[in-house]
Parts: sequence; C-alpha cells; structure tokens
Amino acid sequence: MIEKLFGWIDDRVALSRSGRHLLDKIFPDHWSFMIGEIALYSFIVLLLTGVFLTLYFVPSGSDVVYHGIVGPLRGQTVSEAFKSTVDLSFQVRGGLLMRQMHHWAANIFVGSIVVHMLRVYFTGAFRRPREMNWMLGTTLLILAIFNGFLGYSLPDDLISGTGIRIAFSILESVPFVGTYLAYFLFGGTYPGTAIIPRFFILHVLVLPLLIIALIAGHLGMLIKHKHTQFRGRGARNDNVVGSPLWPTYAAKAGGFFFLTTGITTLLGAAVQINPIWQYGQYYAYKVSYAVQPDWYMGWLDGALRVMPSWELHLPGHMIPNVFFPAVLLPGITFNLIYAWPFIEAKLTGDRSEHHLLDRPRDQPLRTALGAAVFAFYFTLFGASATDVLANYLELSLNFVLWSFRILCIVVPIVVFPVAYKICTELKATPGGGQRKRPNVILRSADGGYATVVSPEYPGYVEPELEPVPLDEVDLVSAMAPDGNEADGVYRIPRDYR
Repeated sequence: MIEKLFGWIDDRVALSRSGRHLLDKIFPDHWSFMIGEIALYSFIVLLLTGVFLTLYFVPSGSDVVYHGIVGPLRGQTVSEAFKSTVDLSFQVRGGLLMRQMHHWAANIFVGSIVVHMLRVYFTGAFRRPREMNWMLGTTLLILAIFNGFLGYSLPDDLISGTGIRIAFSILESVPFVGTYLAYFLFGGTYPGTAIIPRFFILHVLVLPLLIIALIAGHLGMLIKHKHTQFRGRGARNDNVVGSPLWPTYAAKAGGFFFLTTGITTLLGAAVQINPIWQYGQYYAYKVSYAVQPDWYMGWLDGALRVMPSWELHLPGHMIPNVFFPAVLLPGITFNLIYAWPFIEAKLTGDRSEHHLLDRPRDQPLRTALGAAVFAFYFTLFGASATDVLANYLELSLNFVLWSFRILCIVVPIVVFPVAYKICTELKATPGGGQRKRPNVILRSADGGYATVVSPEYPGYVEPELEPVPLDEVDLVSAMAPDGNEADGVYRIPRDYR
C-alpha cells in the first residue's frame, strides 16, 4: 500500500529523482561550516519555544492590577503584557524554562549569523557566484536584529520600555519624515497603547515569515552553487570534496541539532536572563540604572552614548544628533556590507568564479580591514556600559565617555597595521599557520638515538584526484579498492547536475 502510494506520488512530482540528487549532495567536513548550522538550529528552537509562549502571552498595553504570586508586585498597576509574562514565568509549568530558552536561542541565533558572516568574509566565500547569497545573509542578519529587539520589548518592563523610548526617538530623528514614521508605528504620541500589539504581530508573524523565506532562499542557492571548500584533500576549484548528505552528513547534522538544543536548554534552565519581575512595569517617567539591551544592540547603544551633541541646522529644520549614530551609521554599515563583494571585485579586478576559500593571511588587506572594522564596533559595544564601568571603576562618567570616544578612533587605526603585518609575515613564512610536525626520537638497542619525522597532517599534503561521474562512485559500500574501509570522503565533480 505504501509503495503504491509513493509510486503514485512519484509519477506526478518525480520525488525519487530530485530526492536522490539532494541525498547525494556533498558537504565539506571542515568544522567552520557548522557555524551556519547553529543559526539554523537555533531558529528552529526559536520557532518551537515561540509557539509555546504565544499561547500564554497577552499582547496588550491595557492596565490591570497584579494579584499573582510575586509578592513585591501585588497590588501594582501593570500592563496585561507585563502581567502575562510574569504569570507565564511563575504560574505556567515549564513557562520560565521556555521563556529563557527562547531568549537564549535568540542571542545564539544572531551571534551565529555574525560569526558565520565573519567566516564568509575572511575566507572570501562572498565572491562570484555567491554575491546574492551574501546579500541574503546580510538581510537575514538585519531582520534577526530587528526581530530580537521586538521580542525583547514585548514584556513591557522597565528596561525594554526604555529601549522602546529610544526607538521612538530614533524614528523621530529621521529628517523630514521622522515624526510621521514614529506616529504611524506607535499609533500616536509616545508611549500610547498600540505599540505592544503591533510589535507582537511583527515579531510572531511578519518577520518570522520573512526570515523563513530568506533561509529557504539561502539554502536553495547553497544547493545550486555547492559549498565552498578549503584547499587540501584533493579539493580543487572544479570539484566538491566531503561527505554525502545521506547517511554521513545527516547523522552529523542530527546529532549537532540535538547538541545545540541541549545546550540551549541547559542555558534556559541554569542561567537567568531578563528577570523582568526585578525591573517592574515600565513607566515613561522612570529609568533604571545599568540599562543595557541584548548584546546585538550594544554597538548601537554605545554609538548613541559616545556621539557628541552635534546638531545640523537646516532652513526650517534641524537634524538631531541621534540621527548620526542611530540612523546614518547603521545605514552606511549595512550598505557597505551589501556592496562589499562588488567593491572588492572592482578594486582587485577579479571577477572569476571562486569555489576554493582563502586563508585570511593570504589576503592581508581584506583581513586587516575586516579586523579594524570589527575592532571599531567591538569598541562601540564596550561603550554601551559606560555607566557601569564608571561606577565599578569609581571614575568620572565623563572621563569614561571621552575615553571611549578616543578609543573608537585609536583602536581601529592600531589594529589595521598590526593585522596587516601579521598576515604578510605569515604569508611569507613557508608553512606558516600550519601545525608543527613533531620529531619522533627512537633509541636503538646499542644505545644510539635516531630522529624520525612524523607523517604530515591530513589536508596539508594530499595527492590530487581526478573527478569522476557521480554514478561511478559507490556511496553505499564506501569501500576502498584494496578492501579497506574508506575515510568517508567523496570527491564529486562540481559541475555535476
């Protein structure tokens, strides 16, 4: 019965042919390719825990009186969003675990996207024909940051409410149309009662659907263009070296998914995050000490803090200083990220297809530039804690603020030549960056000593193998010609369709 049903479906949609092609897809074995998978698995955890949270969260800014089990909050007037989040944390079985898993998964999701894009940048995996995939990944990062901010704002506690207030000010700072944008999103003047329901719809429906579509497009283009790969083990620009999707890679990916989920669960169970009951309900006239957003918004918060109070006065209009760090800087940043594959192709004149990855030291200019830019934003991230640092170090807040203003300029200037020098030195050193081969010292029976050089590490020296058609590769028995077990690595022509 099952075979007949499958045969009926296969006759109409040709599942077996396309499925066989997909199962034979080759995945490189390098560990760095797992970073992107962490993002995918974290997003799955986000979806699963988010469905659970949606069943209990009330997206409303209407005022109610809290009569729950948290003693310090009893009798206080809070929003329904805040009350439902506290009730979810303490009165729903497993609710706090799900809340914290969801929050940790969001942090891991954005973090893994950032690290994955850094790997792509420093190894040159964004070059032709993968420019569009790089742009898809950049859009995915932007949507992940926005959706993380929206989810962080939904509980309507004192810290997240402060973030919403900053977001309103950022919208207002946009020249000419800022007030219209702010009033349109918030449904009137700040704070209003419409922003929580609107953020909820964007957070659970609009942006997740866009993210799912981008992930599907990202993976589809990955299947179309095949994976990039590092040199060694017979890898060339015209083939793909690695393990097939089924069964080798499927087993690895399945285990890695459960490992990612397990670590997220441990974090949700043992490491507290966003305890809103300690902050209390948000009121527009209150602000809490040591207010910092989630880490992925830290660079923007730091930019707002270190920006001098400059304002641009135009005839009949003023551009406030908030516009420069919160609108202009992110706009320049992400537009340069979008355009970087084309900028580098223009500067180098290299418009050929690339399927082999660069070692970062082989491209000193690209690596030094990326390191300097990363250092700049990492300094801004540190500047998001100026008040905490001033209090902890017992220094003047003004001194700490000016220190970070200077560091934002000095640190990238120092990092660029240092990174460039390290890359050029490694590039000029034979075998630079490779692990040292140990010498094995043997003692003979008559008391003499002899030195034997150990074998080279796999991947550093590997005879080139000619690509073979896929139908000539035995992916089932995986036996070497001499009858010994093969190493599970298959070399498939890149132009196989």
